[in-house]
Amino acid sequence: MKKIYTTLVALMASLSMQAQGWPANYNGVMLQGFYWNSYRASRWSNLEAQADDLAPYFNLVWIPQSANCTSSERSMGYNDLYWFSNYNSSFGNEAQLRSMIKTFKSKGIGTIADVVINHRNTLTSWTDFPVETYKGVTYKMYSTDICSNDDNGKTLAWANKQTPKVRLSSNKDTGDSWDGMRDLDHNSSNVQTVVKAYLDMLLNDFGYAGFRYDMVKGYAGKFTGIYNTAAKPGFSVGEYLDGNVSKVTTWINATKVNGTPTSAAFDFPIRYAVRDLIKSNWGSKAKDGLISNTSYRQYAVTFVENHDTEYRSSDKQQDPIRKDTLAANAYILASCGTPCVFYKHWQAYPTDIKKMINARHIAGITNTSNTTFNVKMGLNYNVLKTEGSKGTLYAVMGTNANNYTPQYGYTEILRGYHYRYLLSNSSNVAWIDLPSGHYDDVQKARLTAVSNKQGAQLVYTTDGTEPTAKSRKAVSGTEIDIPMGTTTLKVGLLTGSTVLAVTTRTYDISKPEAFTPYDINVYVNVDQVGWKSLNFWAWESQSGTNLTTKGIWPGDAVTATKTIAGKKWYYKTYSIAKRNDMVSLVLNTGTGKPQTIDISNLDKDTYIEITTDKDGQGYYNVKDVTDQISTGVNVLTVDKQKASTIWYDLQGRRYNQRPTLPGVYINGGKKIMIR
Repeated sequence: MKKIYTTLVALMASLSMQAQGWPANYNGVMLQGFYWNSYRASRWSNLEAQADDLAPYFNLVWIPQSANCTSSERSMGYNDLYWFSNYNSSFGNEAQLRSMIKTFKSKGIGTIADVVINHRNTLTSWTDFPVETYKGVTYKMYSTDICSNDDNGKTLAWANKQTPKVRLSSNKDTGDSWDGMRDLDHNSSNVQTVVKAYLDMLLNDFGYAGFRYDMVKGYAGKFTGIYNTAAKPGFSVGEYLDGNVSKVTTWINATKVNGTPTSAAFDFPIRYAVRDLIKSNWGSKAKDGLISNTSYRQYAVTFVENHDTEYRSSDKQQDPIRKDTLAANAYILASCGTPCVFYKHWQAYPTDIKKMINARHIAGITNTSNTTFNVKMGLNYNVLKTEGSKGTLYAVMGTNANNYTPQYGYTEILRGYHYRYLLSNSSNVAWIDLPSGHYDDVQKARLTAVSNKQGAQLVYTTDGTEPTAKSRKAVSGTEIDIPMGTTTLKVGLLTGSTVLAVTTRTYDISKPEAFTPYDINVYVNVDQVGWKSLNFWAWESQSGTNLTTKGIWPGDAVTATKTIAGKKWYYKTYSIAKRNDMVSLVLNTGTGKPQTIDISNLDKDTYIEITTDKDGQGYYNVKDVTDQISTGVNVLTVDKQKASTIWYDLQGRRYNQRPTLPGVYINGGKKIMIR
């Protein structure tokens, strides 16, 4: 009887764990591995190549919806079409996707799928969903799977005009309506069957670790509970885009099954609270977020920027945080909840963000740690503290962060632009501010003793051996040089004759190779649309800096042309002045209308054809035909060309040997294409 009881207890515990939408006491950090139109930066092969650099800092990477949406244009995945059969997306093919997920998993990184099930795209009419077969089972959605009030009644009006009439579901939408694609009726047993099979495939075939549910305002929260109970993802987070804490918690409660939430939610309220703190120069009282409530911290995924709030372009400015993004990240990375770092911030400030994550871990902060907000508000600074399992961390943000003096018993371990971290001396750790990783040129690492033990000293080695009482000693605050080559630095606290709390960092330091600026030409063919004039409205992709002559819409009139491959091409030259520079642009006829969709992140000669297809806003789609045109990029033949040992890809990542993935690289100041 005892054995049976024990088995039942274990089984119930297992089921309880599976039902929870996000694990308790979770110390992981997530990366949003994309931004709007990050088609190159977020290619599956590019993300996979970063696995070694990401793994020490990120436990989860959220990627765009990974299936094919349309053949006529690039897509971020939110006009989802295929679910089972076509994974040739704007970010790579199925083989590359599976390789990335497998590599991430081998490094300890879980991949989070962007699940778009509020709505679905169709093929040629309003109701013809693709018919797909997976593992011998055919999955199809029907017109009767579409909410009766879809598109505010426009779908029903269309359906009634057909001969014979097309029948929709008798059920209305259970959430907010969204024009553009068909809103699915989640009360439909067929919709539920297809969604459950889809989610099961993502987890158990592709190997995703969990889900990010898109636009969960569009359907009742109970359906997320139904789907997660069936699929049992390790992680689930919903995009309930609202700054009202009570509305977000209401949605989390709606996902409950047997009294337990089955999903976390993005903490939009804390995002807006941080935005408002920045607007007040950090001198105001922070508003509550989801993480302010001890009952919901476990289910809060915090962030300060994402693809829907970032600056996209001059006419799609969204709601970006325009300054103090470092301090904003310092705020969430020192708080409870599960932080999600935006890809652009990671690209711009990798070393600072690594330092913050290291500090989070050394304090033992988890999603359920106790955070006290608004500990003190001074003139242009705001203070919070979080009690981790290994120590208490104070975070001070603001232009006057240096004016804050904490109570006795804390040591500053980290300082950056408008932020400071201070750790309790009771932590008794040896802190190294320089994160592990690859660096160009010699570096300095600051060693700090955080200890409440009288007479504690620092001892360290640089050859990977464990420090002892006889190792080199350093006073707290000492900076040591990290030389060229590979160095494993180990630092410990020496109290008496005992060495405690050894911290290890590994560095790969090499001589930097100068980046050689170069020019690119953007060629445009207008034959299909017959435009008689052409203007280029351009900006630098990362910074948003305007690249047009006068800086006003509709941009520069382009009259220069070349005949290439029998076609007339308008062209304009742009300079790639820094390693991470990229050009984005919109094409128009000179009066501003008609115009194309955004063409994003160009860093090499590119050939664009404007097609007659249009997107939902009436903007002309374009086709990149660069691969069909000879561009004069060097093609590397390894046994014929002597190459430098140092390579850079077009995102600025360094390789100490010839890259294995196909693509365009910088080697010896030249662009080289590896096939």
